[in-house]
Amino acid sequence: MSETPPNTLQYRFDGPEDAPVLILGPSLGTTWHMWDRQVPELTQQWRVFRFDLPGHGGAPARPAVSVADLTARLLTTLETLGVQRFGYAGCALGGAVGIELALRHPERLASLALIAASPRFGTADEFRRRGVIVRTNGLDPIARSAPERWFTGGFAAAQPAITEWAVQMVRTTDPGCYIAACEALASFDVRAELGSVGVPTLVLVGSEDQVTGPAEARTLVAGVPDARLAVVPGASHLVPVEQPAAVTDLLVRHFSTAWQPVFESATGQVALPAAPVQPAQAAAPAQPAPVAEIAPAAVPQAPQGRPDPYDAGIKVRRAVLGDAHVDRVLEATDDFSGDFQELVTRYAWGEVWDRPGLDRRTRSCVTLTALVAGGHLEELALHTRAALRNGLTPAEIKEVLLQAAVYCGVPAANSAFRVAQQVVREETTPQE
Repeated sequence: MSETPPNTLQYRFDGPEDAPVLILGPSLGTTWHMWDRQVPELTQQWRVFRFDLPGHGGAPARPAVSVADLTARLLTTLETLGVQRFGYAGCALGGAVGIELALRHPERLASLALIAASPRFGTADEFRRRGVIVRTNGLDPIARSAPERWFTGGFAAAQPAITEWAVQMVRTTDPGCYIAACEALASFDVRAELGSVGVPTLVLVGSEDQVTGPAEARTLVAGVPDARLAVVPGASHLVPVEQPAAVTDLLVRHFSTAWQPVFESATGQVALPAAPVQPAQAAAPAQPAPVAEIAPAAVPQAPQGRPDPYDAGIKVRRAVLGDAHVDRVLEATDDFSGDFQELVTRYAWGEVWDRPGLDRRTRSCVTLTALVAGGHLEELALHTRAALRNGLTPAEIKEVLLQAAVYCGVPAANSAFRVAQQVVREETTPQE
């Protein structure tokens, strides 16, 4: 383990110093310990590099705002260590980093394994709502629900120590870094770019994964030219923990056969790969689960001389109001309302909301006040949700409405409080 200077990640190495480097990337809410059961065998052939996400596992709380930002920090860390070329296996958010590496830095990547990963993780609305819940209630509700997201019911019941370990891992994460990671996943979407992934890729998924399951895995396999799919029965989202022997066996086979014939070691010297080894026996060996492997399978133009703000506007509109709302509005748009919706997107969102002079939190405060003054309660509900997504807490929204009561009138604020209270309850109550 090492000290972490700015723009780098907390990390640790295991295995021979002259062996080729294999990186293991964690999922949101976990630490590098999620890979503990894989390390003893992988280090027989590779120098294993594990890292923690910002604010996870005691790492410094320096939030990463995007998958690209997280990937850049990983590469900066590797640069300081002299690691140029490597294999990479990542789970969930760690898998998103792997895809980013393959797309933006293919010269660094020898081979790739994507575990419980997806080219787009659910919907942006889901992750932004999770951020609202954490900002309002802390991480405890997310921590308590982690086992049902990560493990099958039978495993969670049979392994109470591991289940409690999972809860504590999330509970001790820095909330600000967790929220930033949710935002990074909300904005991650590389579905249109999968065909550019040019390294041998193993896509691995638990058959019971309800977060990023077999459907998402098959999307990856269909899009990545040189990809194979492995489905591990009886496992959910955190499959390296739930079925460690099966995952280890798959990783050994993949990286032993799909890596380039000549490896580059951590020191930059050429090293030939060792022959594949048989799975090491642990004190209480877990039998690999049977694994199924499947082979690969008009916006109007802006005036000349200035950029069209429509594209920026639709991105900001979706980020602030949520994909579900924007999709409903656009699906209901016809010839009569189309020009109006285009005007709103282009000028309200592309020209004003996207201006750098105020941040989105401040713009939400201004918008809420204006809507109270105008008595626009339906829009107030919409923008109360938007304010929560933009980082305002319920207490801050209350203060905005109290201030509005002084300048806009008590009756207007009375109606506004009623609407906003309902929205806050809906948005900040953890789902059971």
